Amino acid sequence: MLKTILNKLIYLCVMLFIISAISFVAIHLSPNSFFASGALNPNITKESVELLKSIYGLDKPLYVQFFSWFKAIVSLDFGISFSSGAFVKDEILSRLPITMTINLISMFLVFVLAFYFGIKSALKQNKTIDKVVSQLSILSFCLPSFYLGLIFIYIFSIYFELLPLSGISSDNNLTGIKYIVDTAWHLIMPISIMVIGGFGAMTIYIRQLTIKILNQDYIFFAKSRQLSSRQIMTNYISPNLYAPVITMLGLSLPGIIGGSVILETIFSIDGMGMLFFQAALSRDYPVIMGILIIGAFLTILGNMIADVVLLKLNPYAKN
Repeated sequence: MLKTILNKLIYLCVMLFIISAISFVAIHLSPNSFFASGALNPNITKESVELLKSIYGLDKPLYVQFFSWFKAIVSLDFGISFSSGAFVKDEILSRLPITMTINLISMFLVFVLAFYFGIKSALKQNKTIDKVVSQLSILSFCLPSFYLGLIFIYIFSIYFELLPLSGISSDNNLTGIKYIVDTAWHLIMPISIMVIGGFGAMTIYIRQLTIKILNQDYIFFAKSRQLSSRQIMTNYISPNLYAPVITMLGLSLPGIIGGSVILETIFSIDGMGMLFFQAALSRDYPVIMGILIIGAFLTILGNMIADVVLLKLNPYAKN
């Protein structure tokens, strides 16, 4: 087990280096830059642009810039934002908690609902509940989150005036339980939209897996022994769903950032998604690279954790 974990850690470091190099080169070879685009001042002179590039080290060869940046990243120094002048690490840490909260709650609800309805639908194939769940799953899978967000805003915020329109708090001076309740009230719509958006694909996935398991010989053997449905579910179906579901859960971690861009923009939530969107518009290289490296880290880490958990559950998996 220890050897496997060490191999995974080495793989994590190598992949992070490769992804960082590719992302760094791709971003820095883009046709326009933060300074040249006039994001600081539309009337900025060419001499001023060259001076700023010199200050930030952008006048050096690309490979020198990359190794200098990567050396700083190892010590968790993500550099300074071109737009705000603040440390990128501080920008990310200030916005990460709300994004993590929204996505982890949404992810938990998606897996609970998809697990229940996916299995229920598979056990009742071609029955009414199966048809209803399948149609709702397809609808959920096809609906764009931004379109769903606009519908929710119009219905619940504008027409009925039931839920807050944007942000995460009505009053920054709230503390304690009042702040928690107020924040939860603001997050009902964003979390609901993320759950609806993720429910369809996960439910279809679990339904198909369950149907495949139900067609295995050992299930027919279990039924021939007149085992109860609960025993079959507990001893045969659920254990065989753990591996693919855990793998899917690990691969869902990158969505903590990527899946937040649209929703945080629609609801004006100052999270990682909004930060990335603003950085992309202004070509703020340090912020973009900081968020990309975190996304890559979460992707590889999620995959690694899933592999280790699967190996723990089934020691024969490594063969």
